[in-house]
This record gives sequence, C-alpha cells and structure tokens, in this order.
Amino acid sequence: MRNHLAKVTLFRVIYRIHTTLKYQYGLNIRWLRGLFDFALFWQEYRTFQAENDNNNFEVNIRDWSPCLQDNTETTPIEPVYFFQDTWAARKIFELKPKHHYDVGSSVKTIGIISQFVPVTMVDIRPIDVELENLHFQKGSVLDLPFEDNSIESISSLCVIEHIGLGRYGDPLDAWGSEKAVKEIKRVTKKDGIILFSVPVDDRNKVYFNANRAFTREYIVKLFDGCELVEEKYQYGKKLYNSYDRNKGFGTGLYRFKKR
Repeated sequence: MRNHLAKVTLFRVIYRIHTTLKYQYGLNIRWLRGLFDFALFWQEYRTFQAENDNNNFEVNIRDWSPCLQDNTETTPIEPVYFFQDTWAARKIFELKPKHHYDVGSSVKTIGIISQFVPVTMVDIRPIDVELENLHFQKGSVLDLPFEDNSIESISSLCVIEHIGLGRYGDPLDAWGSEKAVKEIKRVTKKDGIILFSVPVDDRNKVYFNANRAFTREYIVKLFDGCELVEEKYQYGKKLYNSYDRNKGFGTGLYRFKKR
C-alpha cells in the first residue's frame, strides 16, 4: 500500500510539473499552429503590400509586428475580473464616499474609479504612473498605514487569497488571509463599507502557490463584527445571487458594513 501511495504521489508531481511547464513556459507543440498562422500572416502581408495605394504610410518588413492570435470569433474576456470590477465600481459610484481606499486591487480598475471618486491605493509594489485623484501609499495589507477605525470606504478585490503563499515574493504564512482580513477590519470605521472578493469553493482549499479558496461560511466568520449587506457569486460566465458549493470553484463578491 505504501509503495502504491508513493507511486501515485510521484505521478501527481510529474503531472503538475508537466502541466506547469506546458502552460507557463510553452512546453507543447502549439508552435506548429504558430507556423500555420504565420503563413497566413505572410500571405495577408503580400496581399496588403500589393494592393496598397496609400502613400501616407511606409510599409516595410523591418516594421513587422505580427499579432497572430487576435482573430477570434468573440471578444476575449476574463469573467472573474470583469464581474468583480464592474460590481465594485457600481457600489462605489452609488455610495459616493468622500474618499475611497483600496488595497492591492487592479490598478487599471482603481484608476478608472479615481476619476469619479478620489482614491488612495495601497500596495507593496509602487505604481510608476501619475493620475489626478489617484494617490498611492506603499504598504502591506498585513500592516496598513492607517489609524484604527479611520476609513469609511475600502476595497480589496481578489487579493487576500494570495497572502502568505509566496507567489508575489511575500513571506510564507499559513494564516496570511486571516491576518489580512483582521487588518482591513481594524482600519475601517463604524458603519464603514468593505468591498471584498476572493475565490470560493466547496470547501476551504489551498491551491499552492496560486491562491486559497474559501467557503461562504468561513468568509462570514472572518468578518465577524461586520454585517453582510450584499453578496454575489461568479461561476463561469454568469453572476449569481447565492453561493452554491455544488458549482465548485468561483468568486465571491461581498459588501460588508462594520458594526
């Protein structure tokens, strides 16, 4: 039995190594499709060059910039960020806080929101752009640079699940997510709003080192002392009003109010 378990474990390790290299480092034969697509690109270039009568632009092979994967039937979209970011933006626009704070969410999304509501963004990695109404403060979600009970509106979207897993160079900590939630609650004032999202699943899991996934029950437990005002769940390409553990992996979107 022990030898069988060892073989199963070894197989799983080898399988994970193979799939990781395949999808992150291109260890596959998709380059054959690339050769076919490049042949189509060459044919289109020759046709364009032959029919080009617009002398306002220079066309030369040295200026090639082949984009071989953009000719798709539908517009590519990542449903997790699409649903969570549009949901959070709508909440902030409706609530109209005097100043909103964010911890580690998408810079692009927060930048757009800042054009309607002044925003201070906190992250361990500085941003190297400047934008009116978007302020940056370097800091960790485990030690936010704010006083207790000082913030009326704060968000952290698909961030907390990563804390303590080392994916972004942070120290390993099995309790990273719990500590991060505690810190967010600490800085939020009474009746303050917290917009929060994390992966959900049928049980609490660590998908090392990508992220954790949570059950609804555990998320509510983590936000003890807060009222759950609203919740939404992204499964696949749809947004639902209730958590369904039978649907497996998804994303939970939560609006809490600190009591």
